[in-house]
Amino acid sequence: MKDLMGKAIWDYYHANSPENIETETSISELDGLPVAYLFRNFEEMNLLEQKALQLAKGKTLDVGSGAGSHSLYLQNERNLAVTALDISPKSIEVCKLRGIRNAVCENLSDYSGEKFDTILLLMNGTGIFETIDKLDFYLQKLYALLNPNGQILIDGTDILYMYEEEDRGFSIPAANYYGELDYIVHYKGESEAPIKWLYLDFENLQDAALENGFQTELILEEGDAYLASLSPILSKGEGI
Repeated sequence: MKDLMGKAIWDYYHANSPENIETETSISELDGLPVAYLFRNFEEMNLLEQKALQLAKGKTLDVGSGAGSHSLYLQNERNLAVTALDISPKSIEVCKLRGIRNAVCENLSDYSGEKFDTILLLMNGTGIFETIDKLDFYLQKLYALLNPNGQILIDGTDILYMYEEEDRGFSIPAANYYGELDYIVHYKGESEAPIKWLYLDFENLQDAALENGFQTELILEEGDAYLASLSPILSKGEGI
């Protein structure tokens, strides 16, 4: 991994001539992402992010923390104990430089040893699941990291609209779930290898969550995006 997202975050933090990040997917063209967006404050975040940060409670794991904007808000404004987790070494270095007290560079699939009251997965948090076939693996992993009375706050986007045709029908690929995309990052003339990124509709998330021991609540919708809460289904006597 070239860690291009981390390089961009590092360059912006150190004023090292940062440029826009460019991203593309298997069904969309190049799109520019100003690095400053990754350093936004609470007032600059969208409604789904703001609501998730308001609902966070207790010991919190911020998965895919990036430059640490969500973690900083929870640590400094909400006084919560937060762990920022990201696979990008340079992003985690910047998180530490920005004052996040607990920042860990590790893949979620390998992370263990602690349990949390809140797990955050934001900025299309379902993307980290990669493909719909890996939902069970990741949901079981999250379940293992969650306290019995804890919550997962996750946002996602239903991208069915991207397959709509002029006659209002849909041209959906038959080979795989329509939200499974290849995602590519470009920065300063370099390109990362494509990664799998999942845009998951709420109904499929809800069904998979139930099969893995979670009850799901739709918290908020904004256009085609949504914020959901997943909570472990407690057996009688649990959580007391």
